[in-house]
Amino acid sequence: MIKNILGTNDLIEFLRGKRATFLLAISNTKTADIEGITQAGIPGKIYLTPTLDSEFLTCGEVRSLESIAETPKGVPTPALLTRATHLLKPFSNIEVLNLGVQVLPKIDYFKTHDFSIAPSEDISTGANIDAMDVFKKGLDFGQEFECKDDYIILAESVPSGTTTAATTALALGYECKEMFSSSFKNVPNDIRNETIEKALSNIKESDDIFARLSKVSDNMLIFVAGFLLGLNNQTKVILAGGTQMACALLIVNSVLKQMEGHLETSNLALCTTKWVYEDEKSDIKALLELNDLKVSAYYADFDFSLSEHPALKLYDEGEAKEGVGAGGALTYALLNGISKEELTQKVESFLG
Repeated sequence: MIKNILGTNDLIEFLRGKRATFLLAISNTKTADIEGITQAGIPGKIYLTPTLDSEFLTCGEVRSLESIAETPKGVPTPALLTRATHLLKPFSNIEVLNLGVQVLPKIDYFKTHDFSIAPSEDISTGANIDAMDVFKKGLDFGQEFECKDDYIILAESVPSGTTTAATTALALGYECKEMFSSSFKNVPNDIRNETIEKALSNIKESDDIFARLSKVSDNMLIFVAGFLLGLNNQTKVILAGGTQMACALLIVNSVLKQMEGHLETSNLALCTTKWVYEDEKSDIKALLELNDLKVSAYYADFDFSLSEHPALKLYDEGEAKEGVGAGGALTYALLNGISKEELTQKVESFLG
Protein backbone atom coordinates (compact mmCIF):
# COMPACT_ATOMS: atom_id res chain seq x y z
CA MET A 1 0.00 0.00 0.00
CA ILE A 2 1.06 3.55 -0.77
CA LYS A 3 -0.45 6.11 1.58
CA ASN A 4 -1.07 9.78 0.88
CA ILE A 5 0.59 12.51 2.98
CA LEU A 6 -0.32 15.56 0.87
CA GLY A 7 -1.94 16.28 -2.48
CA THR A 8 -3.69 13.84 -4.78
CA ASN A 9 -2.92 10.27 -5.85
CA ASP A 10 -2.97 11.07 -9.56
CA LEU A 11 0.78 11.15 -10.22
CA ILE A 12 1.61 8.06 -8.20
CA GLU A 13 -1.19 6.09 -9.86
CA PHE A 14 0.03 7.20 -13.27
CA LEU A 15 3.47 5.79 -12.44
CA ARG A 16 2.12 2.34 -11.64
CA GLY A 17 4.08 -0.18 -13.73
CA LYS A 18 6.23 2.53 -15.36
CA ARG A 19 10.02 2.41 -15.81
CA ALA A 20 12.36 4.49 -13.67
CA THR A 21 15.92 5.82 -13.73
CA PHE A 22 17.41 5.86 -10.22
CA LEU A 23 19.80 8.73 -9.41
CA LEU A 24 21.77 8.54 -6.16
CA ALA A 25 23.31 11.82 -4.98
CA ILE A 26 26.23 11.19 -2.62
CA SER A 27 28.11 13.74 -0.56
CA ASN A 28 30.11 14.27 2.62
CA THR A 29 29.81 17.08 5.12
CA LYS A 30 32.37 17.26 7.92
CA THR A 31 29.47 18.04 10.22
CA ALA A 32 29.22 14.24 10.43
CA ASP A 33 32.62 14.22 12.21
CA ILE A 34 31.05 15.83 15.30
CA GLU A 35 31.02 13.06 17.87
CA GLY A 36 27.55 11.68 18.56
CA ILE A 37 25.66 13.74 15.96
CA THR A 38 24.84 10.85 13.60
CA GLN A 39 24.74 7.08 13.59
CA ALA A 40 24.52 6.75 9.81
CA GLY A 41 27.47 4.41 9.52
CA ILE A 42 30.52 3.07 11.28
CA PRO A 43 32.02 5.25 14.03
CA GLY A 44 35.25 6.82 12.80
CA LYS A 45 34.35 5.92 9.22
CA ILE A 46 31.07 7.77 8.75
CA TYR A 47 32.60 9.50 5.72
CA LEU A 48 32.57 6.13 3.92
CA THR A 49 28.77 5.69 4.19
CA PRO A 50 27.85 7.31 0.82
CA THR A 51 30.67 5.40 -0.90
CA LEU A 52 29.57 2.04 0.54
CA ASP A 53 25.89 2.76 -0.12
CA SER A 54 26.54 3.42 -3.81
CA GLU A 55 28.73 0.31 -4.14
CA PHE A 56 26.15 -1.93 -2.51
CA LEU A 57 23.21 -0.48 -4.41
CA THR A 58 24.85 -0.88 -7.81
CA CYS A 59 26.96 -4.02 -7.38
CA GLY A 60 25.50 -5.85 -4.41
CA GLU A 61 28.71 -5.67 -2.39
CA VAL A 62 30.86 -3.14 -0.58
CA ARG A 63 34.36 -2.68 -1.94
CA SER A 64 35.83 0.14 0.13
CA LEU A 65 35.41 -1.74 3.42
CA GLU A 66 35.17 -5.34 4.59
CA SER A 67 31.49 -5.20 5.57
CA ILE A 68 28.36 -3.18 4.93
CA ALA A 69 27.86 0.01 6.93
CA GLU A 70 25.74 -0.31 10.04
CA THR A 71 25.12 1.79 13.11
CA PRO A 72 26.72 1.07 16.51
CA LYS A 73 23.39 -0.50 17.52
CA GLY A 74 23.61 -2.87 14.57
CA VAL A 75 21.11 -1.23 12.21
CA PRO A 76 22.16 -1.97 8.62
CA THR A 77 21.99 0.71 5.93
CA PRO A 78 18.63 1.39 4.25
CA ALA A 79 20.49 0.65 1.01
CA LEU A 80 19.34 -2.92 1.73
CA LEU A 81 15.76 -1.91 0.94
CA THR A 82 16.71 -0.14 -2.27
CA ARG A 83 18.93 -3.02 -3.40
CA ALA A 84 16.17 -5.55 -2.60
CA THR A 85 13.76 -3.55 -4.74
CA HIS A 86 16.26 -3.41 -7.58
CA LEU A 87 16.71 -7.20 -7.55
CA LEU A 88 12.98 -7.88 -7.49
CA LYS A 89 12.03 -5.24 -10.08
CA PRO A 90 15.18 -3.68 -11.55
CA PHE A 91 15.42 0.04 -12.13
CA SER A 92 16.11 0.60 -15.82
CA ASN A 93 19.23 2.50 -14.93
CA ILE A 94 21.20 3.55 -11.83
CA GLU A 95 23.46 6.59 -11.99
CA VAL A 96 25.54 8.17 -9.22
CA LEU A 97 25.92 11.93 -8.70
CA ASN A 98 29.22 12.70 -6.97
CA LEU A 99 28.50 15.89 -5.06
CA GLY A 100 31.69 15.79 -3.02
CA VAL A 101 32.80 12.55 -1.36
CA GLN A 102 36.10 11.82 0.35
CA VAL A 103 36.39 8.34 -1.19
CA LEU A 104 35.11 7.59 -4.68
CA PRO A 105 33.02 4.41 -4.98
CA LYS A 106 34.71 1.51 -6.76
CA ILE A 107 32.14 0.84 -9.45
CA ASP A 108 32.36 0.23 -13.18
CA TYR A 109 29.68 0.39 -15.90
CA PHE A 110 27.27 2.43 -13.77
CA LYS A 111 27.59 6.04 -14.83
CA THR A 112 29.03 8.41 -12.23
CA HIS A 113 28.57 12.11 -12.85
CA ASP A 114 31.43 14.15 -11.42
CA PHE A 115 30.83 17.86 -10.86
CA SER A 116 34.22 18.79 -9.30
CA ILE A 117 32.56 19.64 -6.00
CA ALA A 118 34.57 19.27 -2.78
CA PRO A 119 33.08 17.81 0.44
CA SER A 120 31.64 20.57 2.60
CA GLU A 121 33.03 21.62 5.97
CA ASP A 122 31.53 21.45 9.46
CA ILE A 123 28.59 23.89 9.60
CA SER A 124 29.37 24.86 13.20
CA THR A 125 32.46 26.66 11.93
CA GLY A 126 31.22 27.33 8.39
CA ALA A 127 30.36 24.88 5.59
CA ASN A 128 32.59 26.79 3.15
CA ILE A 129 30.48 25.98 0.10
CA ASP A 130 30.36 28.05 -3.08
CA ALA A 131 26.58 27.72 -3.04
CA MET A 132 25.99 29.69 -6.23
CA ASP A 133 28.42 27.43 -8.11
CA VAL A 134 26.88 24.20 -6.74
CA PHE A 135 23.36 25.49 -7.46
CA LYS A 136 24.32 26.44 -11.02
CA LYS A 137 25.86 22.98 -11.58
CA GLY A 138 22.56 21.45 -10.47
CA LEU A 139 20.60 23.84 -12.69
CA ASP A 140 22.76 23.05 -15.74
CA PHE A 141 22.56 19.31 -15.08
CA GLY A 142 18.77 19.51 -14.86
CA GLN A 143 18.56 21.40 -18.15
CA GLU A 144 20.87 18.91 -19.89
CA PHE A 145 19.72 15.62 -18.35
CA GLU A 146 17.74 13.35 -20.65
CA CYS A 147 15.68 10.74 -18.82
CA LYS A 148 15.27 7.71 -21.07
CA ASP A 149 12.58 6.27 -18.81
CA ASP A 150 9.14 7.34 -17.63
CA TYR A 151 10.44 9.07 -14.52
CA ILE A 152 13.38 9.75 -12.23
CA ILE A 153 13.73 8.53 -8.66
CA LEU A 154 16.17 10.95 -7.01
CA ALA A 155 17.78 9.71 -3.79
CA GLU A 156 20.57 10.78 -1.43
CA SER A 157 23.19 9.44 0.95
CA VAL A 158 24.58 12.25 3.13
CA PRO A 159 25.50 11.38 6.74
CA SER A 160 24.44 14.14 9.16
CA GLY A 161 22.24 15.49 6.38
CA THR A 162 19.20 16.00 8.62
CA THR A 163 21.25 18.38 10.79
CA THR A 164 22.45 20.42 7.81
CA ALA A 165 18.90 20.38 6.41
CA ALA A 166 17.38 21.65 9.66
CA THR A 167 19.99 24.41 9.86
CA THR A 168 19.42 25.35 6.22
CA ALA A 169 15.67 25.68 6.63
CA LEU A 170 16.08 27.76 9.80
CA ALA A 171 18.67 29.98 8.11
CA LEU A 172 16.16 30.64 5.31
CA GLY A 173 13.59 31.79 7.84
CA TYR A 174 11.29 28.78 8.15
CA GLU A 175 9.81 27.98 11.58
CA CYS A 176 10.68 24.29 11.64
CA LYS A 177 13.03 23.52 14.52
CA GLU A 178 11.29 20.32 15.71
CA MET A 179 10.28 19.03 12.29
CA PHE A 180 13.45 17.25 11.13
CA SER A 181 14.10 13.55 11.63
CA SER A 182 17.31 11.82 12.71
CA SER A 183 19.10 8.50 12.21
CA PHE A 184 18.64 8.02 15.97
CA LYS A 185 15.50 6.88 17.78
CA ASN A 186 16.39 9.25 20.60
CA VAL A 187 17.62 12.35 18.80
CA PRO A 188 20.84 13.77 20.32
CA ASN A 189 19.17 17.17 20.67
CA ASP A 190 21.88 18.74 22.83
CA ILE A 191 24.56 18.02 20.23
CA ARG A 192 22.31 18.86 17.30
CA ASN A 193 20.95 22.07 18.81
CA GLU A 194 24.42 23.25 19.81
CA THR A 195 25.67 22.60 16.27
CA ILE A 196 22.69 24.42 14.74
CA GLU A 197 23.08 27.41 17.05
CA LYS A 198 26.80 27.71 16.31
CA ALA A 199 26.10 27.53 12.58
CA LEU A 200 23.30 30.11 12.69
CA SER A 201 25.47 32.50 14.73
CA ASN A 202 27.63 32.92 11.61
CA ILE A 203 24.68 34.22 9.58
CA LYS A 204 24.42 37.98 9.08
CA GLU A 205 21.09 39.65 8.54
CA SER A 206 22.45 41.11 5.29
CA ASP A 207 23.37 37.65 3.90
CA ASP A 208 21.34 36.68 0.85
CA ILE A 209 20.08 33.14 0.19
CA PHE A 210 23.31 31.90 -1.35
CA ALA A 211 25.51 33.44 1.35
CA ARG A 212 23.41 31.61 3.95
CA LEU A 213 23.55 28.33 2.04
CA SER A 214 27.32 28.68 1.69
CA LYS A 215 27.69 28.82 5.47
CA VAL A 216 25.19 26.28 6.82
CA SER A 217 23.98 23.89 4.11
CA ASP A 218 25.34 20.85 2.27
CA ASN A 219 26.10 20.21 -1.39
CA MET A 220 23.25 17.74 -1.95
CA LEU A 221 20.51 20.13 -0.83
CA ILE A 222 21.79 23.00 -2.96
CA PHE A 223 22.45 20.86 -6.04
CA VAL A 224 19.05 19.14 -5.90
CA ALA A 225 17.30 22.51 -5.65
CA GLY A 226 19.14 23.67 -8.78
CA PHE A 227 18.45 20.37 -10.54
CA LEU A 228 14.70 20.62 -9.95
CA LEU A 229 14.61 24.17 -11.29
CA GLY A 230 16.70 23.07 -14.28
CA LEU A 231 14.27 20.27 -15.11
CA ASN A 232 11.44 22.84 -14.92
CA ASN A 233 8.75 20.14 -14.55
CA GLN A 234 9.65 18.65 -17.94
CA THR A 235 10.37 15.23 -16.41
CA LYS A 236 8.43 13.34 -13.76
CA VAL A 237 10.48 13.16 -10.56
CA ILE A 238 10.05 11.28 -7.31
CA LEU A 239 12.14 12.80 -4.52
CA ALA A 240 13.07 9.64 -2.65
CA GLY A 241 13.67 10.74 0.90
CA GLY A 242 12.28 12.40 3.99
CA THR A 243 12.97 15.70 5.69
CA GLN A 244 16.19 16.35 3.73
CA MET A 245 14.34 16.28 0.42
CA ALA A 246 11.61 18.45 1.96
CA CYS A 247 14.37 20.95 2.77
CA ALA A 248 15.62 20.91 -0.83
CA LEU A 249 12.09 21.95 -1.81
CA LEU A 250 12.23 24.81 0.71
CA ILE A 251 15.42 26.05 -0.99
CA VAL A 252 13.58 25.97 -4.33
CA ASN A 253 10.72 27.88 -2.71
CA SER A 254 13.05 30.55 -1.29
CA VAL A 255 14.89 31.04 -4.58
CA LEU A 256 11.60 31.38 -6.48
CA LYS A 257 10.27 33.92 -3.97
CA GLN A 258 13.41 36.02 -4.30
CA MET A 259 13.21 35.84 -8.11
CA GLU A 260 9.42 36.30 -8.08
CA GLY A 261 9.36 33.15 -10.18
CA HIS A 262 7.04 30.16 -10.46
CA LEU A 263 7.58 26.43 -10.85
CA GLU A 264 4.85 24.11 -12.05
CA THR A 265 5.01 21.00 -9.81
CA SER A 266 2.50 18.63 -11.40
CA ASN A 267 5.34 16.21 -12.29
CA LEU A 268 7.00 16.34 -8.86
CA ALA A 269 6.29 14.28 -5.74
CA LEU A 270 8.07 13.17 -2.58
CA CYS A 271 8.02 9.56 -1.39
CA THR A 272 9.29 8.52 2.02
CA THR A 273 9.05 5.61 4.45
CA LYS A 274 6.46 4.76 7.05
CA TRP A 275 9.19 5.19 9.67
CA VAL A 276 9.63 8.87 8.72
CA TYR A 277 5.91 9.53 8.47
CA GLU A 278 5.16 8.00 11.88
CA ASP A 279 8.21 9.47 13.62
CA GLU A 280 7.02 11.34 16.71
CA LYS A 281 10.24 13.39 16.86
CA SER A 282 9.75 14.98 13.43
CA ASP A 283 6.90 16.14 11.17
CA ILE A 284 7.33 15.61 7.43
CA LYS A 285 3.77 16.77 6.66
CA ALA A 286 4.14 20.07 8.55
CA LEU A 287 7.51 20.64 6.89
CA LEU A 288 6.02 20.20 3.43
CA GLU A 289 3.13 22.49 4.33
CA LEU A 290 5.59 25.34 4.99
CA ASN A 291 6.23 25.39 1.26
CA ASP A 292 4.31 27.59 -1.19
CA LEU A 293 4.95 24.91 -3.83
CA LYS A 294 2.16 22.36 -3.89
CA VAL A 295 3.94 19.02 -4.07
CA SER A 296 2.16 15.71 -3.58
CA ALA A 297 3.76 13.41 -1.02
CA TYR A 298 3.36 9.76 -0.11
CA TYR A 299 4.80 7.08 2.12
CA ALA A 300 5.29 3.38 1.47
CA ASP A 301 3.29 1.41 4.03
CA PHE A 302 6.07 -1.09 4.65
CA ASP A 303 7.65 -2.26 7.89
CA PHE A 304 9.47 -5.33 9.16
CA SER A 305 6.55 -6.83 11.08
CA LEU A 306 6.94 -10.03 9.04
CA SER A 307 10.60 -10.40 10.04
CA GLU A 308 12.12 -11.88 13.18
CA HIS A 309 15.60 -10.58 12.38
CA PRO A 310 16.76 -8.43 15.33
CA ALA A 311 18.67 -5.94 13.14
CA LEU A 312 15.58 -5.26 11.03
CA LYS A 313 13.33 -5.00 14.08
CA LEU A 314 15.40 -1.94 15.04
CA TYR A 315 13.85 -0.12 12.05
CA ASP A 316 10.38 -0.63 13.49
CA GLU A 317 11.68 0.64 16.83
CA GLY A 318 12.75 3.91 15.21
CA GLU A 319 16.53 3.45 15.06
CA ALA A 320 16.66 4.13 11.30
CA LYS A 321 14.07 5.73 9.09
CA GLU A 322 15.21 6.65 5.59
CA GLY A 323 18.18 6.99 3.24
CA VAL A 324 19.51 5.80 -0.13
CA GLY A 325 16.03 6.39 -1.54
CA ALA A 326 14.39 3.72 0.61
CA GLY A 327 10.96 5.35 0.59
CA GLY A 328 10.99 5.96 -3.15
CA ALA A 329 12.35 2.47 -3.83
CA LEU A 330 9.67 0.82 -1.68
CA THR A 331 7.03 2.90 -3.46
CA TYR A 332 8.45 1.73 -6.81
CA ALA A 333 8.33 -1.89 -5.62
CA LEU A 334 4.71 -1.59 -4.48
CA LEU A 335 3.74 0.15 -7.73
CA ASN A 336 5.17 -2.84 -9.58
CA GLY A 337 3.33 -5.55 -7.64
CA ILE A 338 6.11 -6.62 -5.27
CA SER A 339 4.65 -7.86 -2.01
CA LYS A 340 5.70 -7.05 1.54
CA GLU A 341 6.62 -10.72 1.97
CA GLU A 342 8.92 -10.69 -1.08
CA LEU A 343 10.64 -7.51 0.02
CA THR A 344 11.14 -8.77 3.57
CA GLN A 345 12.60 -12.07 2.42
CA LYS A 346 14.97 -10.38 -0.02
CA VAL A 347 16.27 -7.97 2.62
CA GLU A 348 16.71 -10.85 5.09
CA SER A 349 18.74 -12.74 2.50
CA PHE A 350 21.42 -10.04 2.62
CA LEU A 351 21.89 -10.53 6.36
CA GLY A 352 22.26 -14.32 6.43
